[in-house]
Amino acid sequence: MKTVIMAGGMGTRIAAVNALVPKPMITILGKPILEYQIECLEKQGYTDIIIVIGYKGEQIQAYFRDGADFGVNIEYIVEQSPLGTAGALYILKNRIEEEFLLINGDIIFDIDIGRFVEHHRKKEGKATIFIHPNDHPFDSGIIKADMDGRVFQWLCKEDERKWYKNRVNAGLHILSPQILYEMRELKKMDMDRDILRQLIPQGLLYAYDSPEYVKDMGTPERLAEVEMDILSGKVKKKNLREKQRAVFLDRDGTINEYVGFLKHIDDFKLISGVEAAIRRINKSGYLAIVVTNQPVIARGEATIEELEEIHNKMETLLGRGGAYIDALYYCPHHPDKGYEGEREEYKVKCECRKPSPGLLLSAAKAYNIDMSRSWMIGDSDTDMEAGNAAGCKTAKIGKGEKYTDLLCCIQDILQ
Repeated sequence: MKTVIMAGGMGTRIAAVNALVPKPMITILGKPILEYQIECLEKQGYTDIIIVIGYKGEQIQAYFRDGADFGVNIEYIVEQSPLGTAGALYILKNRIEEEFLLINGDIIFDIDIGRFVEHHRKKEGKATIFIHPNDHPFDSGIIKADMDGRVFQWLCKEDERKWYKNRVNAGLHILSPQILYEMRELKKMDMDRDILRQLIPQGLLYAYDSPEYVKDMGTPERLAEVEMDILSGKVKKKNLREKQRAVFLDRDGTINEYVGFLKHIDDFKLISGVEAAIRRINKSGYLAIVVTNQPVIARGEATIEELEEIHNKMETLLGRGGAYIDALYYCPHHPDKGYEGEREEYKVKCECRKPSPGLLLSAAKAYNIDMSRSWMIGDSDTDMEAGNAAGCKTAKIGKGEKYTDLLCCIQDILQ
């Protein structure tokens, strides 16, 4: 599979760091951003690379040359005038005949590319985009996808939004060559608006949701954060080929105020300090995963859609506080019968309802989690039993417990 790296941009927002080099050549710990990308590709066997260059592109060519010194083969496409984030792909029409990996040249990442490719091939769309949560979703484009991963809406920064799942486009894509064949002329084009979003009405754009490390270099502050993450080893450790550590979190009474069976979105309120606690988890490199029993579905007191909107509110509020969850698992079942409006299909005994460990074990399988190095945090004995059954360390919070709330718990166990 060929890899195309778009490295032609000027990087005006980050010019304060170094305006003398193109954005992908800005160094972190003495190494250009682009070199980190090539290292990640090479170690996984993606060695056939095309780099699209423009602004000060001769510096990229002089540094990497044909790629032999880096264990790869590099070709170059030179933009004679700025063609946006996608226009130069037109030049590839006769050079790429199979699906290819497309990467923004201003991101640091370390991901299991094979998982990404496998997901793309299963879906058989024209394009798959890598999506993930971030700590500033309020000023990012939001990707909405269904349970199968098919994208049905793409909210740009300027679009009106209220409650949403925190998932944004990370700048990694797999594209079918058919996209190239359909380009009619060489002109300036925007990848998101002119190509990817046009696939949504056709049902041909898919999303790959992963908690692995991808961060853009848009500002000096983010650049400094990435440097710290590289030094700490966080970037490499987040690759799903590595065993992960997770903090599993109960929802009601742990993240949001306990109101009994929460049925109405207006009743959902974050507990004070939760955003700070989950930010600590995010910074630590642990995955933050919510596991929650939601019998309101089986009892007929809320629909799946209403529950998902409540969870969207949770993610939106956390995002406003610079925090995010990597995944959420819920059990909709309830074995006891006799409720007015109950849904018979959910009135079953299952392996996912805590204290059974099914939710935690499903997450462990999906994200390669080492349960012996992970934590289950909640406010009930049921949570503790589920954590113990899954092989986690456990911490109970609440009045009369060692930890009164999530923040003090996280500050202690992750210090």
